[in-house]
Amino acid sequence: MQEKHLYEYAVIRVLPKVEREEFINAGIILFSKKANYIRIMYKLNIQRLNSFSSELDIDLLEASLNSFEKICQGQDDGGIIAQLDIPERFRWLTAVRSSCIQTSRPHPGFTDNLDQEVEKLFEELVV
Repeated sequence: MQEKHLYEYAVIRVLPKVEREEFINAGIILFSKKANYIRIMYKLNIQRLNSFSSELDIDLLEASLNSFEKICQGQDDGGIIAQLDIPERFRWLTAVRSSCIQTSRPHPGFTDNLDQEVEKLFEELVV
């Protein structure tokens, strides 16, 4: 019998106009402390974003999400935050911020397959 993993996930949100607090779900970050696991999936829907605001800097949004990915994966070029351990990286990525990229509060769950779970959440909440 496979072990069930306790995990936390947060939805990555893009806020085209931060002051309006409207957002579009753009990705998922899933973390399991016991499994020493963290994974991010994201996709920008440019057409949908442009319907909110034509003033968006898509290159900046993509660069910001790319930095989230580097931090999540612990890449050397991800800066000092990417060198932290996995729980600290997840907490930093999901910290409350007032920028055009934010995350939901973390939500818990149980699964026996973390990779399948992040893909399922991505399909349900983002795509």
